[in-house]
This record gives sequence, C-alpha cells and structure tokens, in this order.
Amino acid sequence: MFSQLTIKTNKKIDFVDLTAEIKKKISDSKIKSGLIQINIPHTTAAVTINENADPDVKEDIKKEINKLIPFQDDYQHLEGNSAAHIKSSLFGNDQSIIFEDGKLKLGTWQGIYFCEFDGPRKRLVNLKIIKA
Repeated sequence: MFSQLTIKTNKKIDFVDLTAEIKKKISDSKIKSGLIQINIPHTTAAVTINENADPDVKEDIKKEINKLIPFQDDYQHLEGNSAAHIKSSLFGNDQSIIFEDGKLKLGTWQGIYFCEFDGPRKRLVNLKIIKA
C-alpha cells in the first residue's frame, strides 16, 4: 500500500517528528505485521531515526551538522544550496521499519524525523506499507 504525507517546514533547517503520522498510516492500513518504507523524494531533505524524548537532541544535531557542513563555503553549485545537498546525502533519504501487531518496532526513545536542510518548503514523504 502506497501513500504520501505532505508537510510544511518552517525553518532553513528543521526536524519534523513524523512518528505519530506514520503510526496512524499503519493503523489505517489494517495491516498488522510488515515493513514500512519511508522515502524522501527531495535532494535537500532526508529522514532519520533518533531520540524524541529530549528536544535538545535535535537542536544539538542541527548545531553540529552546521559546524561540519557550513552554509557558506567554497561551493561550486550555482543554486547556493550545496550544504543542503551534502547534509541530505549524509543523512539519507530512506528508512525501513518493522512493525508487529500494528506497532512500530522502535526503541523506547526513538522517533522518526523528516530532516529539512533547505527550507522552509512544502515537502512530500513517500510511504510504502508491505504486509509480512
């Protein structure tokens, strides 16, 4: 089963927690066990799984990724968003997560985040639920 989420990011770099929306998609599918594939069809955005209990974690990640890959450097890309492309490549555009009995098999503190690196923008998230 294929579906999409449409999200709006609000900042140049923004981490949007998708966990609740993905849980709802699984519940709505009526599929009890399987795999959900999350795909980001954008070259300046990504998806990651990380802690969602303490909001400081995502702020620390954003701070450090900006230190490693600054917005301004000697980039050649004429559009001016090379840093966003590099960050997206490092994080990756896909995640696969197992679910059993309708529940995501995430760790206690884990959440699923859409990672915006060139916002604010309106974005899509592709979801494929595969029955096991």
